[in-house]
Amino acid sequence: MSKAGVGLLGAAAGLLLVCGCGEQAQERAAVTLRYANFPPAATFPCVQMEHFAKEVEARTEGKVKIRTFPGSVLLDAKGIFDGVINGSADIGNFAMSYQPGRFPVTEALDLPHFFPDAKAATRALESVMDAFAPAEFKDVVVLSVFTCPPAVVMSKPPVTGVTDLKGLAIRSSGTGAEVLKRLGGTPMAMPQSEVPDALQKGLVVGNLSSPEVLKDMNYAATCPNVFAADLGVISFAVVMNKRKFESLPEQVRETLRALGREQSHWTAAYVDTHATEAIAWGEATHGVKVTTPSAADRAALRAAAAPLMEEYVERVKAKGVDGRKVLDAIARMGGRTPGE
Repeated sequence: MSKAGVGLLGAAAGLLLVCGCGEQAQERAAVTLRYANFPPAATFPCVQMEHFAKEVEARTEGKVKIRTFPGSVLLDAKGIFDGVINGSADIGNFAMSYQPGRFPVTEALDLPHFFPDAKAATRALESVMDAFAPAEFKDVVVLSVFTCPPAVVMSKPPVTGVTDLKGLAIRSSGTGAEVLKRLGGTPMAMPQSEVPDALQKGLVVGNLSSPEVLKDMNYAATCPNVFAADLGVISFAVVMNKRKFESLPEQVRETLRALGREQSHWTAAYVDTHATEAIAWGEATHGVKVTTPSAADRAALRAAAAPLMEEYVERVKAKGVDGRKVLDAIARMGGRTPGE
């Protein structure tokens, strides 16, 4: 063979080797997804985010990595849903109640159903997603859903019954604020991040929130009284950009689908345990006292919440949603009388 022939064979072999290495490198290259979240890193929505990121990387054997952005660094609470749709983030966790009216089916979960815990509320949210396939999520891929534990009133002055709420300025939002108003309280809307300063200045004397923040945000130090009213939950969804999801290999997409419900249940179990631990920590560290509603208080709470259900049914009718069916589905999944 001529020198020219040998040279051509060598060049061809080298080209094949380079192509083969390139293909192997492409197979090995990890896809990095950006995950936006809005609360501080120590809070449970961000704890679940980090757990999800680790599980995805492990289950895809490193083919997919997730870069997490807590604390509204990438997108803020009200901008996450649209940010995922337009590709500013690949994945995002957000609370549906932060955009009133936009999620007419799932906003029903945030009404006062008096769930016993986040596990029951999360099962109800999953049931609604399965039964109604809400059109409000048509522009994204839903990876998982979950809720926080039911809200309690944490306050500076003792609250041992619903009559003690009269005249008290309590940081609250959504349907919980409406119930407080009907019971004579003064609901004050503000982000959690502003509550410590508002408590110090006397703008509010309490906070309506799920109990894990007693520890996570050290409210136990300034609000040593807890009235376990179980007024409602905040529902969350983890969603993904459709185009990005479809661009992933089928095996990776299947991994994400399979992880979804497992992640929902893991988060609910985690935050329920964390809420119990936070109350115990508050009792041991700051002398927090927990009061359970009496039978009369439970009846008063239920009566104050009832009109909100009827208002919801009428409100979503104009959007083509049968609110009664949604509420009935939720009731079958674990709503209860407050304090039971």
